[in-house]
Amino acid sequence: MSNLNKLLNTKNSKLAWLLRLQLLGLRTELQEALKTEGSDPGSDICQELLQELDVILESNIQSNNTAEIPSWEDVLEPVANQHPTQLKLKPIAQTLLTHKELSQYIGEYQFHSTDDAQLWNEMQRLLLRVPHKLADKLRSQLLNQATTLGATEDKVSLRQLAFPTHEHIYSGLKGNIQASGLCFSNLVNFDERLHQSGSEDILGAIVSTYLKFIEVDPHLHHALRSVDRFGVRSLNSVDKPKYIAALIERFHRIEVTLNTDMSLNLRTRIDLDEAIHSLIYLPCVDRFSWWGKLQQEARQTLEVAVQQARQAGISVQIRPLWGTYADVYPFSKDDLQVDVGGIPGEVSACLRVFAKINDEVLPGRVLFHSS
Repeated sequence: MSNLNKLLNTKNSKLAWLLRLQLLGLRTELQEALKTEGSDPGSDICQELLQELDVILESNIQSNNTAEIPSWEDVLEPVANQHPTQLKLKPIAQTLLTHKELSQYIGEYQFHSTDDAQLWNEMQRLLLRVPHKLADKLRSQLLNQATTLGATEDKVSLRQLAFPTHEHIYSGLKGNIQASGLCFSNLVNFDERLHQSGSEDILGAIVSTYLKFIEVDPHLHHALRSVDRFGVRSLNSVDKPKYIAALIERFHRIEVTLNTDMSLNLRTRIDLDEAIHSLIYLPCVDRFSWWGKLQQEARQTLEVAVQQARQAGISVQIRPLWGTYADVYPFSKDDLQVDVGGIPGEVSACLRVFAKINDEVLPGRVLFHSS
């Protein structure tokens, strides 16, 4: 154990950083395993081992090693407007765009990264928008093609996003090409603008993730009515700070109304849900993509708020608006029409759910594909 602590405390050491990541991963895996293997003969010893890991990791959490780890934004930095150098991954990226199944989810797309680390992350961010099965297939192909260039998969060098659970999102590369991957982690804090230090709140985790992606992904748009009710706008515009301010303000409003009137808190939950679902790509992400799953997790929190309101004696109806636009438009207002992606005549994104709280009707809002 003495050498373990010595290495962890070694300043400016990449090996120390790698050791810490491995120990963090081991701790998370053991914690998850204990949830289902509580009767295992080794469970008591495992608990003691976890306590030892806690002592080792927490005693070194402020280690100078962390100063050597590049920030999340260093790897997923915004694409610079300059002439690109020769990129080893460029042929792979060009091949990716020719995949016949991909175009319906990404539309007309061009890569603009200026180095291989950026380009790897730009390709991976693109796959977060497509259905899981297709994304996994293409991600595997990207890794196989990268190995022909002398690179190998790196599951250790991962940028961390605050979330209640640890989850691998995509790997990085090492060898001839070095690029970091991405993961969710319960060991990092939310975006500082949310004024929270923990990562137990799923809504805080999702909003924090949004704020990170807004800063690095130039392809994001918004359709938030309070910012601009007349169209879908790129966040590479004057709307960017307005949308960010609205998202943060709606998140904080939940905290303010948490212990007040239950119906008022439910309205603030619906408002935040609208802000979350109004951050979009064009074409809209597939509902079974990584982004779609994240949005669904946010919307599921509405069910908890609805149950709490009903227990308090409030009559509540909530309806997400999906399917044929002709069927849902009586329940919506200020809808927007898009002409890329999706199925003609159907809803491409439910920006705001329809709700009826006691006798008050709150119309929903959707994006729909023109017929």
